[in-house]
Amino acid sequence: MPERRVAVIGAGIIGLATAFRLSRSARNLSVIVLEKEPQVALHQSSHNSGVLHAGLYYRPGSLKARLAVTGIRQMTDFCRRHGVAHDICGKIVVATSQEEVGRLRNLHERGRRNGLSDLAWLEPQAMREREPYVEGLAALHVPEEGIVDFPAVCRALARLVVEAGGRIVTGAEVTRLTRDHGGWRIVTTAGDFSAELLVNCAGLYSDRIAALAGERVGVRIVPFRGQYYRLRDGRETLIRHLVYPVPSPAFPFLGVHFTRLIGGGVEAGPNASLAFKREGYKRLDFSLRDAAETIAFGGMWRFVARHARVVAEETWQSLSRDRFCRALQRLVPSISSDDLVDGGAGVRAQAMLPDGRLADDFLFMERPGAVHVLNAPSPAATASLTIADEIARRVERA
Repeated sequence: MPERRVAVIGAGIIGLATAFRLSRSARNLSVIVLEKEPQVALHQSSHNSGVLHAGLYYRPGSLKARLAVTGIRQMTDFCRRHGVAHDICGKIVVATSQEEVGRLRNLHERGRRNGLSDLAWLEPQAMREREPYVEGLAALHVPEEGIVDFPAVCRALARLVVEAGGRIVTGAEVTRLTRDHGGWRIVTTAGDFSAELLVNCAGLYSDRIAALAGERVGVRIVPFRGQYYRLRDGRETLIRHLVYPVPSPAFPFLGVHFTRLIGGGVEAGPNASLAFKREGYKRLDFSLRDAAETIAFGGMWRFVARHARVVAEETWQSLSRDRFCRALQRLVPSISSDDLVDGGAGVRAQAMLPDGRLADDFLFMERPGAVHVLNAPSPAATASLTIADEIARRVERA
């Protein structure tokens, strides 16, 4: 069987995991990864809280639910085999009102249906035994969740791709895609490449890459910036596990929370405010093209109209440390603004539908000779190896 070349666009964790899986395929594939940055995993894959999500939140039967539950087990096994730092420290989700207690029971049932192991309902006394400084009416303990060094995962994947005969080309921003004799001609800033099969794992730019390939995708990547703070030295003892609020049904994000870091310390965040640059990690970062695309997209205005109050709150919270702290005090009343020091920030590549709804599941588009990954938000990093298996199956059909 003649060898077929697969070009993977994007060397984040999804692109690298996909290249890793394809490089070990029995289908005689040659794999090349094209990355616009000077090194791999410089965006979402390294600008996140490093949490291993087990599949608690996701609608039973959805791709997110199926791939997260399998994905966390594959990821922890990968980390053990390749010496990547990780810690299955467990998470508690805390209800602070009677309304949230009801939603927490629904989460408990979702987690059970999704196949999570050893979920435990905690009354206040049992919760305080685990987290003495956390206040709430009830909590759910999720023992399978933990933290990991995702940049180290990416470095291991890149090494394995190259060891298997694959090639990773950095500084290769894709500027044009054309069909050429049944395959693809890929014009980049590092030269021209050809491939029979194309896999779009471009994350924040996945919609633009799909458009270059001639697709009308029907969704737009709208960037959401997440701000993090860290607990100052000496206050890390406030948190023992991962500590999350019950997510609000009015806004499709998890809310600010506390995360232990794999290198030590505790991080708080992120919020989720609309950004005006796809790689806008600083508060005032601005891109005329990115902002114009977002403002011109009717779905964004429908989203803002539907979630006006929460959008305003998230924006205010991103600008005010005191407001951010008040959100954290719902979980840990003893924390103060003085306990917070500036942390990093991330930008989430969120696919938005024209009616203003956010795509709430992983979203793939299959075409002859191409697979486009159009929505892969959290828990995509956790589930990256399982997502890669899914993509590889689709590539073999392409």
